[in-house]
Amino acid sequence: MSGVTSGSETRRMVAVRTEDPRTLLRVAMATSDGAALVAQLRQGWPPDALQFLGDGLAVAVQQGIAGASQLAELCERALRDRRWDGDEELAAQLGAVLGTAPTPLLRRIPVDLEDLSGVLEGDPMSGEGRLDLQNGGVWTEREFEDSAESDEEDDEDPERWLWIPNQGSRAGYRDMADFVETVTDPGRADRLEIALQGKGAFRRFKDVLARWPGELERWFGFSDDRKRGRARAWLAEEGYAVAPRRQ
Repeated sequence: MSGVTSGSETRRMVAVRTEDPRTLLRVAMATSDGAALVAQLRQGWPPDALQFLGDGLAVAVQQGIAGASQLAELCERALRDRRWDGDEELAAQLGAVLGTAPTPLLRRIPVDLEDLSGVLEGDPMSGEGRLDLQNGGVWTEREFEDSAESDEEDDEDPERWLWIPNQGSRAGYRDMADFVETVTDPGRADRLEIALQGKGAFRRFKDVLARWPGELERWFGFSDDRKRGRARAWLAEEGYAVAPRRQ
């Protein structure tokens, strides 16, 4: 979980051949291919993917890709209308890139929001973690102690490291409850509500969803976007914003 995508990892992603829109979008974003991203989005974008797509659109606008500004404007408006955690922060970043709003007074760090969320909302047994302010790398404390990065002289240097707390799974549970409210089939919604009762709710919820692959895929997108937004909001509270990751 070092937070840095290597060239070999990117090449493996590019080698994937699939018609799944979300996977194609991930490949375009991982390679900073603004043209591929815009081309895919012109065919429509997955629901509940605004947090996922906003950073990629910001890069596409900066690359001067035709049509990117119009899509970024749509994404910005949708974020401000939706108002999930982190949406306002991402909308402000898009507005700054588009030149319609001032640049947020936040230090930009090339951090992977999925890695950051993995510490913020991961298994409490894994403990807390830290963010490397030099390169955006995310570490659990156990990973850090076992790595060559650990150096007693600067392990506590606030100019180098930002401490990441583990906030537990409450937000993730709320995501499941909120997702159930979006399920239009009454029978499915009832089964999911029952799955949320008592211990082991996360496992039961996914087991029930697995009966309906379309709903399961929708849940993954919904959950990913909510987690990214919360990680972005936490980062902004600490005075930082996401910067494009260079390949």
